[in-house]
Amino acid sequence: MDIQTVTTFFMWCTIMNGALLLFWTTICLLAPDLLYRTQSKWFPIPRETFNVVIYSFLGLFKIFFLFFNLIPYVALLIIAAKE
Repeated sequence: MDIQTVTTFFMWCTIMNGALLLFWTTICLLAPDLLYRTQSKWFPIPRETFNVVIYSFLGLFKIFFLFFNLIPYVALLIIAAKE
């Protein structure tokens, strides 16, 4: 496996996970009541707990996105540019 293949892999991972993060953030910001109503049908939890859980998972996903997708992709771009 060469560096170009790995760079392409991380590029697509970054694009897809970035789109998912953007979509999830948009839903949380624009339709929080709809999201809560939908989830509370399956998991009966108070609204305050739901807010803490959903924003904690959003923050955790953002950290994972940065450390496991974006940073490796940028590092590979830097390495490829020096070659």
